[in-house]
Amino acid sequence: LSSGSGKRYSSRYIGSMVGDVHRTLLYGGVFGYPGDTKNLKGKLRLLYEGAPMSFIMEQAGGLSTTGTKRVMEIVPEVVHQRVPIVMGSKNCVQEVIDAYAAAN
Repeated sequence: LSSGSGKRYSSRYIGSMVGDVHRTLLYGGVFGYPGDTKNLKGKLRLLYEGAPMSFIMEQAGGLSTTGTKRVMEIVPEVVHQRVPIVMGSKNCVQEVIDAYAAAN
C-alpha cells in the first residue's frame, strides 16, 4: 500500500478500537473501520465508540471522518446508530477523504 505522496503503508490490527487508536496516536497513520457491502453504515456505534474516540483524536491534532462528513458533526438519530470511521493523522486522513471524493 502506498499513499498519493509516495509513503508506504503497512497494516496493523490489534482487534480493539481503543488499542488500535492508541497505536495510531503514538505512531501516526490511519485507523479505519469503513462501511462495507454487508454493513453500509459501518459497525462502530456513534455514541459509544465513534464520537468519544473522534473527540480524543481531534484534540490530539488529527481528523476523524465517515469518509464524507466529520464524525463530531453527526447528530445522533437513534441510541445505537452506527457510523463508518476513518481517523488519524491530518494528512493521512485527508488522503482518504480525497479518495472518497474521487470515487463519487
